[in-house]
Amino acid sequence: MITNAEIIEQPYSGHFKERIYDISNQWNSQDWTWIKFEEENYNEWCGQFRGAQRAVALSRKHNQTLVATSDFLFQIDCASGELTEFMSRDETETIYQDLTVTPFGDFIIADYHNIEIIGETINDRQLLYIPIAIDMIKFNGWSENKLSISCEDLGISDSKIELELDATTFEINVLSRIYK
Repeated sequence: MITNAEIIEQPYSGHFKERIYDISNQWNSQDWTWIKFEEENYNEWCGQFRGAQRAVALSRKHNQTLVATSDFLFQIDCASGELTEFMSRDETETIYQDLTVTPFGDFIIADYHNIEIIGETINDRQLLYIPIAIDMIKFNGWSENKLSISCEDLGISDSKIELELDATTFEINVLSRIYK
């Protein structure tokens, strides 16, 4: 059972037992992401995922780990380590940039302009309402049930906007706007 997952640099050959998660696709890049998995018995192994690194998150509630790369969004079963679902960027025309898990175990994912909550599978996504048009979304971390988010005003360079997502209501509020 996977209990932890973290992005690492390419490991030395033979340092970890390795598993390759590659999907044949005409749009595949030459980039790879390495994720170190730790199991409940402290056994560590490494997964190699097609695409440049973006984010990884593990949900005990859903017993799934999601890995976002520049090429794919991978869904890994925590019990078996098997790939259960995936989405390629050519299917959705979306490149996910950030990913987190709420304190309640729900996945939250963002591309450049949108934030979504993911249900049981990566195909079960719900777009969250954002009160303004934004760009360059970055998750900054959790404080209790509130997710701090930084971004820019869509189309306005050198702007900085701070948002907050409430994990109990899934409402997003604007905290501040700074224009240079």
